[in-house]
This record gives sequence, C-alpha cells and structure tokens, in this order.
Amino acid sequence: MAVLWLDEVGKDDIDAVGGKGASLGELAGAGLPVPPAFVVTAGTYRSFIEETGIDEALFDAVDVDPDDSSALAAATAEAEDLILGTEMPDELREEILETYGNLDDGEAFVAVRSSATAEDLPDASFAGQQETFLNVTGENLVQRVKECWASLFTQRAIYYREQQGFDHRSVDIAVVVQRMVDAEKSGVMFTSHPSTGAPELIVEAAWGLGEAVVAGEVSPDNYVVDRDSHELDSVTVADKKTMCVKEPETGETTMVDVPGEKREAQVLDEDELDSLVEIGEQVEEHYGEPQDVEWAIFEGDVYMLQSRPITTIADDGGEQASVANGGDESASNDDVLLTGLGASPGIASGAVAIVGKLDQLDKVGEGDVIVTEMTTPDMVPAMKRASGIVTDEGGMTSHAAIVSRELGVPAVVGSQSATSTLSDGRQITIDGDKGTIREGEADDGERDAVEEVRPQSPVKPMTATEVKVNVSIPEAAERAAATGADGVGLLRMEHMILSTNKTPEKYIDDHGEDAYIEEIVEGVRNVAEEFYPRPVRVRTLDAPTDEFRQLEGGESEPDEHNPMLGYRGIRRSLDRPDVFVHELEAFRQLYGMGYDNVEIMLPLVNDVEDVLQAKNLMQDASIDPDKRSWGVMVETPASALRIEEMADAGIDFASFGTNDLTQYTLAVDRNNGQVADRFDELHPAVLELIGQTIESCRENDVATSICGQAGSKPQMVQFLVNEGISSISANIDAVRDVQHEVKRVEQKLVLDTVR
Repeated sequence: MAVLWLDEVGKDDIDAVGGKGASLGELAGAGLPVPPAFVVTAGTYRSFIEETGIDEALFDAVDVDPDDSSALAAATAEAEDLILGTEMPDELREEILETYGNLDDGEAFVAVRSSATAEDLPDASFAGQQETFLNVTGENLVQRVKECWASLFTQRAIYYREQQGFDHRSVDIAVVVQRMVDAEKSGVMFTSHPSTGAPELIVEAAWGLGEAVVAGEVSPDNYVVDRDSHELDSVTVADKKTMCVKEPETGETTMVDVPGEKREAQVLDEDELDSLVEIGEQVEEHYGEPQDVEWAIFEGDVYMLQSRPITTIADDGGEQASVANGGDESASNDDVLLTGLGASPGIASGAVAIVGKLDQLDKVGEGDVIVTEMTTPDMVPAMKRASGIVTDEGGMTSHAAIVSRELGVPAVVGSQSATSTLSDGRQITIDGDKGTIREGEADDGERDAVEEVRPQSPVKPMTATEVKVNVSIPEAAERAAATGADGVGLLRMEHMILSTNKTPEKYIDDHGEDAYIEEIVEGVRNVAEEFYPRPVRVRTLDAPTDEFRQLEGGESEPDEHNPMLGYRGIRRSLDRPDVFVHELEAFRQLYGMGYDNVEIMLPLVNDVEDVLQAKNLMQDASIDPDKRSWGVMVETPASALRIEEMADAGIDFASFGTNDLTQYTLAVDRNNGQVADRFDELHPAVLELIGQTIESCRENDVATSICGQAGSKPQMVQFLVNEGISSISANIDAVRDVQHEVKRVEQKLVLDTVR
C-alpha cells in the first residue's frame, strides 16, 4: 500500500514508514495524545523513482566528494530537478488525496514531515536534515510530498550520510501527514539530560508553533525537573522576541513579534508542566530509553508531535549546571561576558569568528570559536574546524546544539547577544557545561592538549612497578604516549567497531571480512606505532548488547534485562567464533607487520574453560600462544578465585577491571542512582579478591595489572604497590600523579625494610 494510517504501524515498521512514522504509530498505539495522521510509505518513494526511471540518474548525481562544496551544491540542485520535475503517477496522486480527504473531511490543515528510514537511529541522528511543511491543505499536499522526497538530497543530508558511511541507495524516505495543532504553546522535552544523561527532565517552551523552537530560531524558556523528586530545579525565562503562527486567512506559517506582555512572561504554568512531566515519563518507560519529544498545547490539552531516542548522551556521565540567561553564580566573576545554555559539554578557547552570512564561513580558521545568530546545515564544515560554537538564539534542540554534540565541540546557545557583544579576533573561553563565555584563554588544566600531559621534567620517576596508560580511542594515542607511560594497559577494541555505526555482523555483510579486519588493524596499529616498543594491551570486543542494539544491524541483538550480566566479552566471542576469528586475524596481521608489542587481553572470563577455548581459537588463527603475550581480565569473583587454573593454561598476565569486579562483588550497579553511593572499589571484599589474585599470580609467574578507573586513586595505588602488583594503568591525565605516588610508596617500602 502507498499509504498507511498511524494505527497500522509501530516501532517494527521503520523500513516502511521511517523513524518518525514508526515512532508516532508506536506512541498512538500506547494511548498517548497524538494527533491523527497517515504516512506515505518509503516504498512509495522507491516506486516513484524506479517506475519513472530517474533512480540511476539520481544516485549518480549525488555520488560526489562531500567536502567539495560546489559539487555538493550541484548534486543537490540536480537531485531536486529530477524529483520535482517528474510528474507523480495519477494512481498514486489519487490515493494520497483520497486518504487526506478522510482526515477531517479533507479540510484539515496538516503538517507534512519527512521520515527517512535511517532517521532517529540511536547512534546516528538524521533529525532536521529533511523538510517539514506546516499548514498544508488540498492539492498542495502532493507537491509538498515530492518536496519532502527531494529533501533527502539536501547538502547537509548528502554530507552527513557520507560522513556516517550510509549508502545513498539504501536510504528511503516516507512522509508523515498529520493534522496540525494550532498551538498556543509548544516546544521540546528531553526525558534525560541530552549531553550527560543525568536524571533531569528538561522542557523548552515558547509561544505559538513549535517549529521555531526546533529550528533554533527562538530562545525558549527552559525548565529543569528532577526526575527522582519531581521538584522544579530551575526555570530560565527567556526574552522571546518572535513566535511562529498560522496566518488566519492564508494558512501560511509566519514569524511575528511576541506581544509585549508575553515577551518575558513564563510560558508554562504548574499544571501544564506537570502534564508534560507525566507524559515524558510515560514515553521513556514505553521505549526503555531517554527520549527527545516535540509537544504542543491547544486549549489546555497537551499533544505529542514526535518522539525519538536521544543520540548524544556522553559515555562518561556527569552533571550539567542549569544556567539562567543573565547569570548564575559564575556570572559574578569579572571575566564572564555572557551566559547561555550549555548545549555541548567541554571547555574551549579561541579567537572569535563572527559569522553573519554564509559567504563569511571562509574566515573561520582552525581552532576559532564560531559566534553566530544561529547555525545552519551549510555551516557544518566550518563547525568541524572550530574549537567551540556560540549562538544568540536556540535551545537544546537547535541545529547548533545537536551538531556540536555529535562533533564533540563545546557549545553555548541562546546567549541572546553574543554577535553584538563580541568582536572578531577577541580571545574567549566557553564552557559547554556551565553555559558561560569568559574573557581570555582557558586556565591551565582546562584544555585537552598533548603538552598538558607531557612530564615537565625530562626524567620521569623511576619505579619498579610499571605505570601504564588507558587509551579509549586510537585518536588519543599521541597524547597518551606523551605522558611517558610504560605502555598501554588497556586499549578498547569496541570503540573501533562502534565508530562504524554498524554491528560487526552488519559491517561484514555490507563491506566484507577484509574491510572489517582492516578497521581493527588500523586502529590498533596507530597506537602500537606511537608506543613502540612499549607494550600495548588490546582488549578483544566487550560491548554489551544495549550498545550493539543502537547500531545498524542491532535489531538482531537479544533484548536483555541487564546487559552488564549478559551476552558480552569472551562469552560473545566464543559463541560467535565466525566473528571472533576476524579479530584474531587482525592480531595475526599486526604481528606480521612487526608489531610484537601488541598483547591480547580477553574480557569477562570466568574459568579455565573460557581460556582454553580462546587459546584453541588463537592457535587456529596461526597465533602461537607460547610466542605472544596474552592474558585475561579479572572482572568477576569467579575469575579471581580460579586464577591458578588459568595460570596453568598459559596466560602471561591478569588485569583487574575494577569497575566490573566491584559491581559483581558487591551486587551494585554503578549506574543506578539508588545504590551508586554503595559502589566502592576500596571495599574490603574487593581488595581481598585483588590481593589473593596478585599473590597467586606471583607464585605462578604471571604478571598482574589494573586497568580499571580505581587505578588512578592514591589509596588504591598504595594498596597495589604494597601487594606487589606488576603494573598500574591510569587515565591519561592521572599518569604523572600515579608515577609519583608509586615512587613514594616504593621508597617507603625500602625505608621500612632498612629500618
């Protein structure tokens, strides 16, 4: 069928109705207040381009270098000409109009929204790349549907797909046609903090239609509600200069000035906010993950217009400070020039580059801070060059906020007056957590530079206990090596795989085994080269299923109640030797290239059976376990208690993963706010397991190390050195402190012996 009603679709129908359509159908099916709608299916778009014979010309036209802006513009223009210049078949046209006729007797104003089949995936946000048209009626609907199809090939959409590795031929587009809510108030709602994942429900609200909020054209009011207590933590009442409304006579959407009495008035009352909080919690509970919700209020009733997963929550958590325009406690500092909303975390310094028009993008140099009224899709290449982003307008869902979070660039949005207050070339520092813009460069320790971690003395502390470094991503290799660490105690392989946005199986299906192996080889090689001949300990794949489910191909992953206890680590590797063999082949090739400093580390082993099976697979892959260094992670009480048997099986080292070992020993989920205060790596039971394991390994000539976060804590360092651990691996910023602490403890041991 070319057209489906919302009550006919759900979350499993993304291929047919796209992310937006599937989400709306799911919400409607769950009994949430969604305005009636139908979807022109993705298959209809595919049939249109194939039956009219424009498909090959279309895909050839967009096969361009995404960094060539002129070629990108030409590709977009040609794609639009092909789609908009081709007549829609009569049968299809009639079906769309007939369905529309059944929506409020064919007189309704409708919103026509694109819904791409790769849109709103948990690890890739295509939101905002395709078109939305408001207040559409009658015959105009058909033209707007075609324009939505054409928007699949905007410059931003082409650029983003190329960057994310999505094949243009594999992405289709559906179109949602939904009855308009003539909103008096509208906005967006995050059911968890969009950068940190903190348990805060954030609501942004403005007068009129929500399009201006979503597009970042209006600085909305900002409400932060504590999810646990339901108390209102903070309210930021913005100066709302304009609003988006429907022109009564023409039905067109237009921007008008907000009436004077409403400009600085609070948009939501207590009852409306309570209703939104209740709906937000229902939506997150339904989907089982944090959501980004668009909503509208008309005559006191709240309507949900869209919901999608939040794709930008940082891995390391943390808290974001709520900042009111015009000041917080930090604003009392003399060097604070402006405040806004911290939209993308991090601190960045640089020279101001004010961008008022697109032809000014060339003046943005590497490391500058872009200051603009609001960013647009055409600014993305310049945003990649920038060290930070500041905007006058916009909230947490503005283009600047979303793209900055995806690029990992600190951003402050909704500053109100940055473009008029600041000037080109002025040195500023922005804090994307607190939402502040300060005079001058960042203080020492705030910037993430190689020189910051390089030892100040040319002679690093000499210690018997080796001090290594943890490396999360290959891009950090230079900075990690600059610490003077004795090697890498943990290089996580999963980041090399997850960065492809595909599960291993999907990546192999799409690109082949050789390409998958090459991804691993290149990632490890970058680090091994930087550290050679210092050892680099590489942990084989250890991503839990909830991380894999977020990737393309993740729909085949099991849905586990607690993925931390489930199908991960060596369990997955041994269960899927057809995939694990490619990881081993990557190691074999690295050894063949001469990188004999690479060591293999197996995660989440429980007993000697796990070790022996993995050892056999290594031998099958032509890796000689007697000639290469390999070992296990000690992350469960079982592995700590059975370490002697694993030593007999031939392992060379055992490395403590204290995050998991503590969780499994104390039965405490460190990510659960209800019990997080009971998570203690220094608990006597955890220390006893570590001490016993070190003693057993010393007796069996097996090296021991620690690569968990606790290895950076002075108390843990003292305990480990006293117990006789072989090496300690610390975070990059902690290497120097750990080196000095190890030296101090070792000297004390020597003195105690002498005395």
